[in-house]
Amino acid sequence: MRVLWFLVVIGIAAFALTRESEATEEHPLACDRFFDFPVGPPDATGYYDAQPFGDNTHLGNDWNGKGGGNSDLGDPVYAVAAGTVIEALDYEGGWGNVVRILHPCGDTGVESLYAHLDTVEVAAGTVVTRGQRIGTIGTAHGMYPAHLHLELRDRYMPLGGGYSDDHRGHLDPTRYIRTHRPH
Repeated sequence: MRVLWFLVVIGIAAFALTRESEATEEHPLACDRFFDFPVGPPDATGYYDAQPFGDNTHLGNDWNGKGGGNSDLGDPVYAVAAGTVIEALDYEGGWGNVVRILHPCGDTGVESLYAHLDTVEVAAGTVVTRGQRIGTIGTAHGMYPAHLHLELRDRYMPLGGGYSDDHRGHLDPTRYIRTHRPH
């Protein structure tokens, strides 16, 4: 059943990619083209990237509150751009609660992945806007100190492990967001 639901959501998102020019205010899947940071919106105020993309073969950014320790546990996490939630699941283990959003922009779009969440406030199929709250910072059920693991991908890929020497398909989240900020 999960596979069927996933295929339906991907079909909806693919349709949205081909119809982006017809998006309206009532249907927010318009190609936003602009991105904000997922914490301390819109520019990550009060947060720092504790493990940047590429360090130790890391495939994302680990956002921590400047208060240190678990001071950011339960802080809100926001969608980086408009899109459709394609997955909102508890993967347990080192991932914990994960939300994946497809942002239909350009030829292929971008996928954002938010991991280690304490709470998830959206479901698969939900259409979100840039800056919409989607969950809260967590610890992957106590596996790590509180932080948000964020990945950006230039295509849909399996979940993976969060670390790899092969960065194909992965985008540097901070660099990408900074170059796609509203003017």
